[in-house]
Amino acid sequence: MSESAVRAAFLQQSEACRALGSPFTARLTALCAARLTPDLGRAAVRVLTWSGDPSPRGQAVPLRLMGGFHALVLSDRAPDLAAVYPPNEMVDDEVLWRIVTEALAQHDDWIHDWLDSPPQTNEVQRANGLFAGLSYLAESFDLPFVLSEVGSSAGLNLNLGLYGYSFAGRRLGQPDSLLQLAPEWRGASPPNGRVEVVARQGCDLNPLDLDNPEHRLRLKAFLWPDQRDRLARLQAAFEIATVQRPEIRQADAVGWIAGRLAERWPGHCHVIFHSIVLQYFPEAARAAFAGQMSRALSDAAEDAPVVWLQMESDGRRPGAALTSITSHDPSPRLLGRVDFHGRWVDWRS
Repeated sequence: MSESAVRAAFLQQSEACRALGSPFTARLTALCAARLTPDLGRAAVRVLTWSGDPSPRGQAVPLRLMGGFHALVLSDRAPDLAAVYPPNEMVDDEVLWRIVTEALAQHDDWIHDWLDSPPQTNEVQRANGLFAGLSYLAESFDLPFVLSEVGSSAGLNLNLGLYGYSFAGRRLGQPDSLLQLAPEWRGASPPNGRVEVVARQGCDLNPLDLDNPEHRLRLKAFLWPDQRDRLARLQAAFEIATVQRPEIRQADAVGWIAGRLAERWPGHCHVIFHSIVLQYFPEAARAAFAGQMSRALSDAAEDAPVVWLQMESDGRRPGAALTSITSHDPSPRLLGRVDFHGRWVDWRS
C-alpha cells in the first residue's frame, strides 16, 4: 500500500475512535496521520510502508501502533509517555508529539516487533447484545445452551452467562457477579428468558492465555487509555475467568466448527456465535464457514436445535447487526443493533 493509504487509515481510525468515545486516541491517531515520518525509526518505516491493507477493516495498522504505545505505558517501560497519557492532565499537541517520538526512538525495536500481531480485544460489553440474544432464544426454546464461539481471543465472552445485566431496569444473569453490565437500552422491551449454559468452547487462531502476563497486557493495551471503565470491566472479567476458565482451542474456524458440529446435544440448544469477527476472515474461509452453518442448520434434529447468532458489521449504521438464524426458522432475523463496544443495545424483536 502507498504511504497515502496508510495516512488515510490513521485518519479513518481517528474518526472511529472519536465516534466510539475516545478523544485521546482520536487525537493521537490524527497526529500520526499528519506527522509520522520514516526518519523516526524502523517501526515508523514499517508502518508507512505497510504491504497489506492498513485500514481498520483490514490489518488495522493504526490500532497496532496505538496498542504498542499503550503497552509501553501499562508496562512502565516509558514513564515520560505515561505522564502525558490519561488520566493525567492533557498537554498540547507539540508536547505530546515530542514525547511520543522520544518513546519511538527509545523503544524502536520493541514497537517494531509489537506490530507483528493484529489487535486482539475481548470487549466484554459485547456480551450485552449476545446475552440479550440468548435470552430471546431461551424464550423460544426453553432449553439449556451449549455455546461455541468463533474468534474467542481469551474466551471472556464465553463467560457471558456468569455476568450480571441490567436491561432497561430488568435484571438478568448473575446478580452477585463481579462484572455488572448496564448498557443504554433502546427500542423494544428486553427479552426475559432464563439463560442456562451447560457447556462452552471456543476457537481462535491465536488464543490468549490469561495465565500469561504478556497476554493480559496485550488485551489491556488494545483498550483505549481514556476509557478507564473498559479497563475496569476487563479486570473483573479476568478475575471471573481465573475461577471459570473458558476452554479455547487453537484452530481455524472452518476446521474447528466441523468437529464441533459433529457432536450431538439432544435436549440442548447449540448456539454458534461470534462478534466482530467475520470481517477478518479471508473471503474463501467466510464462504466455507457459511456453507457449514447452512448445512448444520438444515441437518439439526428436532430435539437438538442449532442457532447461528451473529453480532457483525453489515455496512449500515449505527453499530453492528445482531442476527439469529435457527434450525426451526432458516430466515435471518434481525434482533437488534448493538454498539461496536456494547455501550447500547437497540432491540428490535
